[in-house]
Amino acid sequence: MKERVTLTLDNNLLGQVDRKVDGYKIKNRSHAMELLLMQALGNADMPKTTVILAGGVGTRLQPITFEIPKPLVLVHDRTLLEHQFDLFKKFGIRNIVLSIGYKGDKIKHAIGDGKRFGVNVAYVEETKPLGTAGPLKLAKPFLTGTFIATNSDELKELDLHDMYLFHKENHALVTIALTTVDNPSMYGVARMQGPRILEFVEKPKKDEAPSNLINSGLYMMEAEVIDYIGEGYCMLEKDVFPKLAKDGRLFGYPFSGQWYNTGTLELYEKAIKEWKDII
Repeated sequence: MKERVTLTLDNNLLGQVDRKVDGYKIKNRSHAMELLLMQALGNADMPKTTVILAGGVGTRLQPITFEIPKPLVLVHDRTLLEHQFDLFKKFGIRNIVLSIGYKGDKIKHAIGDGKRFGVNVAYVEETKPLGTAGPLKLAKPFLTGTFIATNSDELKELDLHDMYLFHKENHALVTIALTTVDNPSMYGVARMQGPRILEFVEKPKKDEAPSNLINSGLYMMEAEVIDYIGEGYCMLEKDVFPKLAKDGRLFGYPFSGQWYNTGTLELYEKAIKEWKDII
């Protein structure tokens, strides 16, 4: 719930606020003030926990992943997981749940309890593959209120403060961070109605794509989403999101920051060359 308030501010200060408004990322003066206050007050209402889905085999990155689990692959001499930690630490999110499977012992050995990376890491282990949704059911004891879930093989940079405000303003059960690509024909493409996702159209022809917005692999979720997840192997993309879209509770947050998929050798090389580390 939001309340209208009246503020009296120095003109110079108000000018600084207005300069942050770009009409896209920061939509208006009220939005700018809300973001600034959230940052100043220590992100009290921000999600406190992120689940990183790190259990995949990474077959498209073979032969590298014959020896190294995909989340430990290096970009700029640091693992993909460390780059993920950088994003979450930037927004005060330090509780990480790693869902591990393939070569999980190597991940545990490399990351440990996370403290030397400035985060607190707990683990859930898949004894058999559970897809992208099943691990969230394993992580349920760690999840209350709003949390974030993300794939481990993408590098992302986006404003999680702003995404959280968007998520709450729309009363979403799940908000998907959507990135823009020039050619969406290799991806699941979001069909939108305003901020609401109606469906994902898989690998459409370029001239038939409903948009150029694709799933970036990062989600803001309410714990209630776990009730939508079946037992055993379950996929967010195929089993959960279509149900949420039908119920009108699936929203899309477009962002303009960096996004690199490292899932193939070609994409991995591109990420090494172009990714700018989060500071």
